[in-house]
Amino acid sequence: MNRPQQSSDFGTAIANCRNDFPALKQSVNGHPLTYLDSAASAQQPTVVIDTVARYQREDHANVHRGVHTLSGRATDAYEGARDKLCKFVNATSRTEIVLTSGTTEAINLVAQSFCRPR
Repeated sequence: MNRPQQSSDFGTAIANCRNDFPALKQSVNGHPLTYLDSAASAQQPTVVIDTVARYQREDHANVHRGVHTLSGRATDAYEGARDKLCKFVNATSRTEIVLTSGTTEAINLVAQSFCRPR
């Protein structure tokens, strides 16, 4: 059985997590930045920033729309992300994973799926 996490352990875990996010390393008015607007735009950890920057430098192209090398690599990365999400949420098929541009599009898609006739 796992023992409950001690508050000092939790504080250390939070500090370690904050270190992954470059934007949270700054101070505002002498206090560590606290960012509470994640519904509009979430801060990104260094690994995401680095991966996106590499993609922009080396592989930026339309997904599923070209037969050239860059499009192929972009498509592979996109579908690879879908496969990782499939495993993460224990979906039975990659076709169950629908990627949207943001929260509003996702909510509208779900709402319309219940409202449209079958």
